[in-house]
Amino acid sequence: MTSLSGKSRIAGVAGWPVAHSLSPRLHGYWLAEHGIDGAYVPLPVRPERAAEAFRALPALGFAGCNVTVPHKETAFAVAEAKSPMAERIGAVNTLVCREDGTLLGDNTDGYGFIANLRAGAPVWRPDCGPAVVLGAGGSARAILAALIDAGTDTIILLNRTRDRAENLAKIFGKQVHVDDWGARNAAIKGAALIVNTTTLGMTGKEALEIDLSAAPNDATVTDLVYSPLETTLLRDARAHGLAAVDGLGMLLHQAVPGFEAWFGVRPEVTDELRRHVLAGRQ
Repeated sequence: MTSLSGKSRIAGVAGWPVAHSLSPRLHGYWLAEHGIDGAYVPLPVRPERAAEAFRALPALGFAGCNVTVPHKETAFAVAEAKSPMAERIGAVNTLVCREDGTLLGDNTDGYGFIANLRAGAPVWRPDCGPAVVLGAGGSARAILAALIDAGTDTIILLNRTRDRAENLAKIFGKQVHVDDWGARNAAIKGAALIVNTTTLGMTGKEALEIDLSAAPNDATVTDLVYSPLETTLLRDARAHGLAAVDGLGMLLHQAVPGFEAWFGVRPEVTDELRRHVLAGRQ
């Protein structure tokens, strides 16, 4: 383990709660791998103190931090400058402290999603066909932006509350078509990609009920949930012979741009890193 000095660069992850986060283990692996004089620490920040905490980061000498629930919109509001992706999504998951003492807000969720998808399902291409996206929360916003930027022409968006899906369709434009939640089994007919952005299927949550039998044989299924790592959706996908991509890779890949911004090295997502992070799950 690398010892810290007075010149150490410090970053972290802010959330409430944050004790469950795998990010310290993830970034700690890269710090050790590259022999960097730095640290990445958990930052348990109460919601009512979040804006104050973020504004204090430059004064405390932080290089920046990751932002997780429930602080992504607060970080967006506090950041003096935002990346184009953060502006489109309306949320920030990565803060970078600039030399002038201001905060740059970025959102790397979409980058992590596409990188994970390409690594886990090399056969998938944005022009393969329509994408079906389940859910209309904050994660869905990032996925919609990423898929549109990658070149996906048609996205079918379904959410249990249709109004929320309709609002996202207005924001993201003509590529996004809304259908009823009850039509999800029919919607996947002809889909090249099926994405679950909801918490359905997560440990302690109700199951995601969907029948994949209508999906094309060459479809790819991915789930943003990574607890459990093998969700029922992914297990069913494999049972139908479909390519299945779990959500852990998105966490790993979305961390790459932030680490590079804070510590000056662009790290790699490897099988060894994946095994290391998995070993730290509670």
